[in-house]
Amino acid sequence: MDTGRKGFLLGVAAYVAWGFFPLYWPLLAPAGPVEILAHRIVWSLVAVAVLVAVTRRWAQVRAVLRDRTRLGFIAVGAFTIALNWGMYIYGVNSGQVVETSLGYFINPLVTILLGVLVMGERLRPGQWVGLGVALAAVVELTWDYGRLPWIALTLAFSFGTYGLMKKKAGVGSAEGLALETAVLAPVALVFLVVVHASGGGTFGHAGWVNALLLAGTGVVTAVPLLLFGAAAVRVPMSTMGMLQYFVPIIQFAIGVLVFHEAMPGPRWIGFGLVWLALVVITAESLAHRRRVLALAARRQPELVV
Repeated sequence: MDTGRKGFLLGVAAYVAWGFFPLYWPLLAPAGPVEILAHRIVWSLVAVAVLVAVTRRWAQVRAVLRDRTRLGFIAVGAFTIALNWGMYIYGVNSGQVVETSLGYFINPLVTILLGVLVMGERLRPGQWVGLGVALAAVVELTWDYGRLPWIALTLAFSFGTYGLMKKKAGVGSAEGLALETAVLAPVALVFLVVVHASGGGTFGHAGWVNALLLAGTGVVTAVPLLLFGAAAVRVPMSTMGMLQYFVPIIQFAIGVLVFHEAMPGPRWIGFGLVWLALVVITAESLAHRRRVLALAARRQPELVV
């Protein structure tokens, strides 16, 4: 199998795995969202530490530990990914899978907005159109829900901020997650100890299957990450960008078809506007990339493969 096809299949596997996450978290009942989050942090640290050891990337981890600026970005990233994980677990386990999918549908749009607000990037006209349509979608969905779609917005902005911190830190996915969970793990461990000391913890008290599933949160976090990392070095980022839509599409389907969440007419309109915004942004990005490549080919044809 050629490298490109293998990378494509690995990317599909990573995003499909993330897409099916809503089926996993309800299995952890009777554990509540905060306890599940704490277990996910601790067991993810264990799983990713093993991954870093196997791939012999401790040197990269030590290099980051000596850089206070990068550590600062990682600390902020750790907070935002914890917020993202916690909100996602809450959304899924409270029967709001469709709204969590909305968060990942609008995440690319939020990433563009953060590029403008934080990085000082300038938007092209097509991008402005896409963001305008997305804003109309949020207004429409706010009217439909009777409130801001705060679960979706929290997921989108927390993950967008996390991506921005990862970009600034410039750390590989495995060692980055190892450091992020190391920042969070002491708080998570203290929480679990206190909860279990008070008799409220479920680990070991709700059967061995529940205990294995809680410990498995580390594996289900690390495996898609490993697949993603392997794919990212084999296929163009534009391809990875297109594949990311597998996640919210699968989540949306699970919310509607498996959990039978309500989708009244106005909500379909709101989601339709979000999808339209994504089509506009994606089409504009592909057209812009073609223009850039064509210009490069005219200027330096020997450099274009």
